[in-house]
Amino acid sequence: MYEVRIHGRGGQGAVTAANMLAIAAFKEGKDVQSFPIFGVERRGAPVAAFLRIDDKPIDIKSPIHEPDAVVVLDPTLLQTVDVTHGLKTGGHIIINTSKDSSEFALDGYLVHTVDATSIALENGLGGKTNPIVNTAILGAYSKTVGNIGMDSIISAVMENSPSKAESNAEAVRRSHSTVKEAHR
Repeated sequence: MYEVRIHGRGGQGAVTAANMLAIAAFKEGKDVQSFPIFGVERRGAPVAAFLRIDDKPIDIKSPIHEPDAVVVLDPTLLQTVDVTHGLKTGGHIIINTSKDSSEFALDGYLVHTVDATSIALENGLGGKTNPIVNTAILGAYSKTVGNIGMDSIISAVMENSPSKAESNAEAVRRSHSTVKEAHR
């Protein structure tokens, strides 16, 4: 079983990102679970969403405490949330930032970076003060983790985006091609 935790802020689309990944994995014949945990339910508050993926039925109904991968939609969360809490040694961390992965002191993990904010803005997803980066990071997930294919993610995005489906799909493609290699 592969488990993922997505950190974001209310309004960035962390829950939608987890759901899109779940739909994509389901399209590939995998069993999935996707669920959020909210703190204070307001725009801008820290939010976490979770995803389980397996080739066999998933019987667990508990929170994810030791994820294999972590996705960070808002890099300011690195200052306030321990995004590595419980992350398995050697696990993937995908961070939305223009910085290089070597600039992060996260030893023991595979750190990948992608400028999902710029990608979202280039594709008209949200505005300068509130870019919607959720789909703009999914291509980076596909390329770095590799357990969900790009075609499935693009299909899930095209079929389930509430608006701007093609712009969201292009954001997926762009993040796949621009994600920076892992730094240990």
